[in-house]
Amino acid sequence: MAPPRPDKPADKPAPTPRRQAFYSPLPSRQSVVPLARPLGESLAGDDSLASLMARVRASQARLDALSDVLPGLLRQHLRAGPLDDEGWTILAANSAVASKLRHLLPTLAETLVAKGWQATSIRVKVQSTQAPGR
Repeated sequence: MAPPRPDKPADKPAPTPRRQAFYSPLPSRQSVVPLARPLGESLAGDDSLASLMARVRASQARLDALSDVLPGLLRQHLRAGPLDDEGWTILAANSAVASKLRHLLPTLAETLVAKGWQATSIRVKVQSTQAPGR
């Protein structure tokens, strides 16, 4: 039978007590900030923001409807722009893309009308990616 082992080895020093932090945590209190809501829910809650969101979705849907007419590489450089009472804007990444897109405007307008969209003017604008002043 083996001899009994001592609980603490004699050669190990006793552990030092942990030092307390120099600050104490703040007492828990109820937050005065309202809980965050998802963006879509916040936009839907306000009439003017809901109409803005509807216009953004309609603009993106128009661009998606043109995906079969637009060449693949050209589509990568386009973004749906503002949709207002005067027409719809397509944002081009650079002037070369905008130039090519302007040549396709009659075809794009015909495609939108054929897919059931209201006939409006289509504007093409170059979207600057550089910060102002550079």
